[in-house]
Amino acid sequence: MFDFLDKKHTIAGKGFNRWLMPPAALAVHLCIGMAYGFSVFWLPLSKALGIKQSLACPAEVNFFAELFITTCDWKISTLGWMYTLFFVFLGSSAALWGGWLEHVGPRRAGVVSTLCWCGGMLLSALGIYLHQFWLMLLGSGVIGGIGLGLGYISPVSMLIKWFPDKRGMATGMAIMGFGGGAMIGSPLATLLMGHFATETDVGVMQTFITMAGIYFIFMLGGSLTYRLPVSGWHPAHWHPSTPRTHKKMVTPHHVHVKNIFKIKQFWLLWGALCMNISAGIGVIGMSSPMLQEVFGGKLIGLDKPYAQLDKPELAAIAAVAAGFTALLSLFNIGGRFMWGSLSDKLGRKLTFFVFFVVGGALYLSAAHSASTGDKLFFIGAMCVILSMYGGGFATVPAYLADLFGTQMVGAIHGRLLSAWATAGILGPVIVNYMRDYQLGLGLPREQVYNQTLWILASLLMIGLVCNLLISPVAEKWFMSPQELATEKHHARDIKHQETLGATDDMVTSTPFIWVLLAWSVVACPLAWGIYKTLGNVRQFFI
Repeated sequence: MFDFLDKKHTIAGKGFNRWLMPPAALAVHLCIGMAYGFSVFWLPLSKALGIKQSLACPAEVNFFAELFITTCDWKISTLGWMYTLFFVFLGSSAALWGGWLEHVGPRRAGVVSTLCWCGGMLLSALGIYLHQFWLMLLGSGVIGGIGLGLGYISPVSMLIKWFPDKRGMATGMAIMGFGGGAMIGSPLATLLMGHFATETDVGVMQTFITMAGIYFIFMLGGSLTYRLPVSGWHPAHWHPSTPRTHKKMVTPHHVHVKNIFKIKQFWLLWGALCMNISAGIGVIGMSSPMLQEVFGGKLIGLDKPYAQLDKPELAAIAAVAAGFTALLSLFNIGGRFMWGSLSDKLGRKLTFFVFFVVGGALYLSAAHSASTGDKLFFIGAMCVILSMYGGGFATVPAYLADLFGTQMVGAIHGRLLSAWATAGILGPVIVNYMRDYQLGLGLPREQVYNQTLWILASLLMIGLVCNLLISPVAEKWFMSPQELATEKHHARDIKHQETLGATDDMVTSTPFIWVLLAWSVVACPLAWGIYKTLGNVRQFFI
């Protein structure tokens, strides 16, 4: 019944236009990227019963009791566990099922991701209706997190195979969508909650159901569009034997995922990615309070520190800080495409070198500009740093393909994403606890981030050392021709000479109008999200 999901039915024939694949990948990533924007639900969910204000639980009600209690509202700190579970299960599911993905193909993995992500949202909606938080954790946190992991890595592996000549650009386009998901989903969720809210309902349950339906259409359409090239395919006028691929950091061979944890280059790249993410994610988590506390009244033309501002002035600088956060999101998204594309010219190792050296210098300069009150330089430095944070996500799949080959790059990428889970704890802990420690020492709020920025710069220096130590993988780790043939058989790869008669539904050509339509489908919501974000950025210029 579901044979159309089999890998053999996803093989494209001669004349298939590979530029149909990036919008298919974007259709999935723009939906699952809403995981970054789930905080838009926390405040209304914290008033799900009280509506106007939270109905506080008794003091003796602990976290485990909140999972089942129906007579009081959830705390925002409790709701935040959904966000934590997103990325725990993203990393773990990508690591566990990355090998399965390579064997069954991206289409089946994409459809499973669709069912998990959208089904998880529906189960969460039931949890809201019944006021059972454990259902929300199971729905969006666990099941949705599994959908995140499978949806994140499935198109990346596919695009690397379609764009051997532009690996960084191709993965940058897809992963740009993951960064942009919240830019579209957050304002959409706000509009829907406003539409569904009544005197007796905050409108979150209906919003979950509506967004699950919208996401299901987009994700299923993108997943069913997924196609793979025949084994050994390459674009016209480009061949693996061209001088570029003779660079020693780009291998024509392939490593099996079962050996990846034994190879030092994997762990060095793991460390480099973890340090880059830790430094960036720490800034993302505290961007708004950091700007407000460092510059205080200077954000609105007043020579007053944060502690001396009154309530209207605090509201005014909060609006400016919201624009700063929106600006960072634009640079995060744009950096994924820009740095991913640039890495095709510079090489992955040099691109990461730039991330660490320039990023470290900018963190140190930002600490100086914070102490001198130079807000424009501080904001500019943070924007560039966040572009390189996003660029690290976009460049690393191509880095993996360069070092370990493309045969099992999806599975290897899944293993590497455990660095993300680690960084998701390390970065925020450093920023948050250092802030509390500095405040405990009695330092003024405008000075509490100076030491933190120095520490984040130090993390980038650790990443720099890891990156510099990366060298070509030793020959002993590559699969022999016999092992590679066995793996291709398990992965159901189809060679060029086997295409005739191999699949009845093989697409042999793609009308340009279909490519144009596919790009339009993803470009319209992306343009709307950018428009809404620029509305927040405008606060800088009012």
